[in-house]
Amino acid sequence: MDYSLFDFLTLIGSLGLFLFGMKMMSEALQKVAGSKMRSILSAMTSNRFFGVLTGFLVTTIIQSSSATTVMVVSFVNAGLMSLVESIGVIMGANIGTTVTGWMITLLGFKVKISAYALPMIGLGLPLIFSKNSSRRSWGEFLVGFALLFLGLEYLKGSVPDIKGSPEVLSFVENWTGMGFGSTLIFLAIGALLTVVIQSSSATMALTFVMCHQGWIEFPLAAAMVMGENIGTTITANIAAAVGNVSAKRAARVHLLFNLLGVVWMLIVFTPFVGAIEQFVTKSNGVSPLESTAAIPTALSIFHTSFNVINVLLFIWFVPLFNKIVIKMVPSSEVEEEEFRLKFITTGMLSTSELSIMQARKEVHWFGKHSHKMFGFVRKILNQNKDSKFSKQYARIEKYENICDDIEVEIANYLSQVNQGKLSDLGRKRVRSMLKLVDDLESIGDCNFNLAKTINRMRNANIKFDDEILKKLELMFNLVDASLEVMISNLDDGNEDIHMTKARQLEDEINNYRNQLKVEHLDNLKNGVYAYEAGIIFNDLFSECEKLADYAINVTEALAEVNPQ
Repeated sequence: MDYSLFDFLTLIGSLGLFLFGMKMMSEALQKVAGSKMRSILSAMTSNRFFGVLTGFLVTTIIQSSSATTVMVVSFVNAGLMSLVESIGVIMGANIGTTVTGWMITLLGFKVKISAYALPMIGLGLPLIFSKNSSRRSWGEFLVGFALLFLGLEYLKGSVPDIKGSPEVLSFVENWTGMGFGSTLIFLAIGALLTVVIQSSSATMALTFVMCHQGWIEFPLAAAMVMGENIGTTITANIAAAVGNVSAKRAARVHLLFNLLGVVWMLIVFTPFVGAIEQFVTKSNGVSPLESTAAIPTALSIFHTSFNVINVLLFIWFVPLFNKIVIKMVPSSEVEEEEFRLKFITTGMLSTSELSIMQARKEVHWFGKHSHKMFGFVRKILNQNKDSKFSKQYARIEKYENICDDIEVEIANYLSQVNQGKLSDLGRKRVRSMLKLVDDLESIGDCNFNLAKTINRMRNANIKFDDEILKKLELMFNLVDASLEVMISNLDDGNEDIHMTKARQLEDEINNYRNQLKVEHLDNLKNGVYAYEAGIIFNDLFSECEKLADYAINVTEALAEVNPQ
């Protein structure tokens, strides 16, 4: 057979066109329905049936169960949903991914939709250049939809001609006549392809093409579909590898659920496939075992029925799944001050809107981290024991280094998000977060500067009287209150920015700083404390006021893009 490198590259390019079309269509749908998707996910409850419906809807929209499960892992990692809630969503995602099969079955093979692809691109292209973001997104959807089926058409034409190529046919025949062994081999091929391509939808398209070309028969294609269900779990487990314990558990649930589904299906595989074959033969009058034209319908029925039955079987065992994965992935007692991001460890989410929400969660945690650091500073001011002081001072220094690293990581992540397709409001939010992570890092610097000043005071054996300590305590209390308002405003679920309260506290801190400055000069003049002690006192309340400035900067940055 004359199958050159050029032909192979054409095959790869066809698959690339299919994936690009799928991605473009998916991203356009996400932008059109981004806020609705966010509403669906934020309304998540512990009702497992609602979770299944949510997983189905999200996967239907973004056309990738892998993306949905990675998203779910991220949300569990971020504390946006519980492990029990995530199980229902994962189950629903498996049903949602069957929509791709039906789309190809109903449109890709029976209707020559590629003939309409260029006119669809002609329709969508003017919309892409529209200033209206909604019309632009619909234009991208039309172009993506057209490219998807153009890719599918090219894919059908670029695979090797198996029937006219005995040498390739013999290669496949080595694996097709081994009974149950062939089923396991093609199950493994389906899993491996999905892991490599990172899209069960694309693997499903390839399976359809292989059947359409007469490469493999219906039962082996059904085995590949089962393999795809296993392969799609790998993505989420890779994502969870750097996540927290809850994220790892959610990924294990997906793997366990799909593995158990494949196990029971393998037990009843022959009669089940036989029943699908009989049903399609009675409905269409053509057997999928005799005609390749009937295979896509039979395969879509198999895929859907397998996943629906799987969910109906296991949805009653959600609490049991929860207990099993908790035992499989026990929580570690040592999980404290290591540098690691808490919420964006799983990488970019499929939807830009959700990526921004994920980053906002990380920024919220960064704010809490800075506030916690300020608490450590307050402790060392009143710490008398040298050993405890040294330990707490080292802890503050470690937190300051973590703040530096977190700022870089969040900024890098936001830069990646900014390169994606975002609405104008989305871009404003990204700019706002880039500014406020810089302010949060500056809060960390201020905390460390306060700690260094207290360390200087300790090394110089300077001790303030109770009156001076009370004044410092009052300043610390005001700054603490300012940080608490900042944390409340950073909370992703809190859309009501407390601007008035934040500005009121800022004014109080500024006025109190001015008052202390005047008193400081009087104290120096009257010899209440030595000049060196006065410098320390001045540095402490001035640094506190500076820290509060960064706290109000964060609130102001949030207020600029707060949705009304």
